[in-house]
Amino acid sequence: MPARIYREKDADIKVLKGKTFAVIGFGSQGHAHALNLKDSGMNVIIGLYAKSKSRAVAKKLGFKVMDTADAVKAADVVFIAAPDTAIGDIYTKDIEPHLTKGKTLGFSHGFAVHYGTVVPPEDVNVIMVAPKGPGHIVRRQFLEGKGVPSLIAVHQNPGRDAKKI
Repeated sequence: MPARIYREKDADIKVLKGKTFAVIGFGSQGHAHALNLKDSGMNVIIGLYAKSKSRAVAKKLGFKVMDTADAVKAADVVFIAAPDTAIGDIYTKDIEPHLTKGKTLGFSHGFAVHYGTVVPPEDVNVIMVAPKGPGHIVRRQFLEGKGVPSLIAVHQNPGRDAKKI
């Protein structure tokens, strides 16, 4: 099957209005996704562990920063942008216990799901939005009114709206 190329006209940002996004992690990808969502008018909170040095950076940029578990509880869409080596522990401790039916769990790449360090519950959407570039490029292109090629995937779709999200 040939690749399907989507453009901005193929997406409806209204689908995201009224949702709360929790970006878990505020490194290369996390900060870019969070800032781009915020600048697009979305309600974005940042989930970090208590002693993360990124807490001050995120607060300075105007984000509400919460402990990861509290951010997951408050969010409709939970986007994990943490290092691969940390995702399994973060998921087990702070994300999995607070994923409830109807939420969407997102990733910036598919390793955690593919290799089984994350096994999501069956009643949440599971998606991937994986830009083909580091966060600073994703952010710069957004600020220039452009974008970077990205891969999207839907792993689970119980809400029947995963691809739209």
